Order: sequence, then C-alpha cells, then structure tokens
Amino acid sequence: MQKSYYDPADLKKFGKISEWNETLGEKFFDYYGKVFEEGALTAREKALIALAVSHTEQCPYCIDAYTKDSLQRGITKEEMMEAVHVGAAIKSGATLVHGVQMMNKVNKLEM
Repeated sequence: MQKSYYDPADLKKFGKISEWNETLGEKFFDYYGKVFEEGALTAREKALIALAVSHTEQCPYCIDAYTKDSLQRGITKEEMMEAVHVGAAIKSGATLVHGVQMMNKVNKLEM
C-alpha cells in the first residue's frame, strides 16, 4: 500500500506527460530544454535556482531531480542548503509583505 501521494518512481514518467497531448508536451519540453541551456547563467547556477524553487514550490519530484542534478554538477551540500535558505527567505518575505494588503483592508474598513 502506498503511504503517500508521492511515488519516487513517478519522476521517471515525467516524459510521458506528452502522451495525452503531444503538441503541448513537445512545446513544454522544447521550452524547458531552452531554459536550462547555458546562457547568461551557467548550468550550475540554474541548477541551484531550480533547487531553491523546487523547495519553495514544495515539489518532491523536483527536489529529487535537482538535488541529484546539483550533486552531479559538483555543487556542495553547503551551497545547496544556502540556496534553499535563499528560497525560504524570499518565500517568507513574500508572505509577510502581503500582510500590507491586510493592513490596508483593515484601515479601509475601520474608516
């Protein structure tokens, strides 16, 4: 019996998302491939960004994939954890700054 929604074996099935809509699947994978090509950012830098975003989005499949990718690119455990902390700081800051909307609404309603 499966204990959670997440099944690590499903990560290997990612390419199959094209099966039910080949046109859109191909467009996605073309885009995805282009995004991760070397450009203004190195593949190493992009791997760290992907790892941090994987954590902020809380995607276990992405976390697995980009942890492995980061290790294969020679990224250290310390660098990976620092990237995760950067993502966490941005995510928490974004949550807190939205508190301004609440403050504005309360001020408006109290008038």
